[in-house]
Amino acid sequence: MKRIHNLKLEYEFCDSVCTGEKPFEVRKNDRGYQKGDVIQFQAIKGGFKELHPINYTSYEITYVLSGWGIENGYVALGIKRID
Repeated sequence: MKRIHNLKLEYEFCDSVCTGEKPFEVRKNDRGYQKGDVIQFQAIKGGFKELHPINYTSYEITYVLSGWGIENGYVALGIKRID
C-alpha cells in the first residue's frame, strides 16, 4: 500500500529537486520507505516554513538503496515528480 510521507526539505535544495537536477534524497530510514510511496516536501529555511513551489508538488519514490556505502540506518531514495 502506498504511503504519503510529509518531509521537511532545506530551502537550498528545493530548486534542484524541482528542476530534476537532484533526483534523489538521502534520509534516515525511520519511516520504512518503499518504492511507490509518495513524498510531499515542505520547504524549510532556518527552521521555519518557507513558500516554494515544491510545497505543492508530490514525488514518487522510484528506488530505495541501503547498504553499498550508505550509512547504516539511512537510505538513498530515487524520486520523480508526479504530474
